[in-house]
Amino acid sequence: MTDRVAIVGCGYFAAFHHEAWARMPGVEVVAICDRDIARARAARDLHHPGAAVFDSVERLLDEAGPSLVDIVTPPPTHAPLTALCAARGVDVICQKPLAPDLDEARRLVDDAEDAGIRLAVHENFRFQPWFREARRLIDGGTLGRLHSVAFRMRPGDGQGPRAYLDRQPYFQQMPRFLVHETAVHLIDTFRMLMGEVTSLYADLRRINPVIAGEDAGYILMGFEGGSTGMVDGNRLNDHVAENTRLTMGEMWLEGEGGVLRLDGSGRLYWKPHGGADAEHAYAWENRGFGGDCVFATNAHIIAAWRAGDTAQNEGRAYLRNMALVEAAYRSSEQGRRLDVEAC
Repeated sequence: MTDRVAIVGCGYFAAFHHEAWARMPGVEVVAICDRDIARARAARDLHHPGAAVFDSVERLLDEAGPSLVDIVTPPPTHAPLTALCAARGVDVICQKPLAPDLDEARRLVDDAEDAGIRLAVHENFRFQPWFREARRLIDGGTLGRLHSVAFRMRPGDGQGPRAYLDRQPYFQQMPRFLVHETAVHLIDTFRMLMGEVTSLYADLRRINPVIAGEDAGYILMGFEGGSTGMVDGNRLNDHVAENTRLTMGEMWLEGEGGVLRLDGSGRLYWKPHGGADAEHAYAWENRGFGGDCVFATNAHIIAAWRAGDTAQNEGRAYLRNMALVEAAYRSSEQGRRLDVEAC
């Protein structure tokens, strides 16, 4: 069976989706939509010969007959676009952030479930190969009981008056930025690696005055079982890497067995307790975005749905990430650690 996929959006990040879908087995991209019809035509000519192009999602849904729509547009558009798909019984993969706030995200998920469509969130960091390898080592017992995880996020793209304008200009206007747009990736990934978050403290700030939201801060998390996590985020400074957007920063994952370290080139280093630090070899491809994680995310969702299974980060499950994002802003505003077991 071939999945008939439509892609809504032809902006900067959507390009990674177009490239990934073009090489997905058992998938036919039947339609592309963008408000700028010229961009839709350009995406078709580059990746999807024969796909229909539209500047109206309603017309796309009614004329192209997709079985799945991949929504890769800014957050305020996600709820209305998902509603259009739900009204026609078409499944959705939706880019994160799922919605501008938790209440709207809950309504979006409720409406999708009421309509009987499948909804997954394109949360791709957990599918980056270095994090998948870390999860494999955890499952194999290499790290033993986990102690902590820390990620130092330094993409280096947020300095000066032109910060983000060349790639994703709407970043400048987002009233909530670092956590809502970027650190949510790491909150989700930490949950995948460490387990559920039970407490959270955040201290957020804005460094670049030309943007509306916060662009730096710390998020401290406590996990079930007693381990801890820290996101040290700063979008203005960079780190040692040829491409600072490959890993977006560096990670230290610590357990009783030793320390696993990620550098800015996607390399992992393992230092067993009391032993020497050495590179840990594993297979991955430096393709697309973040080690081809866009392809891996969509491939996982397609495979799960074809098998009748639940995909990771289905809409209902993803609300937990958004609740933790809300908790981070609340914690920073109140200046205190929050119990988030039931948030």
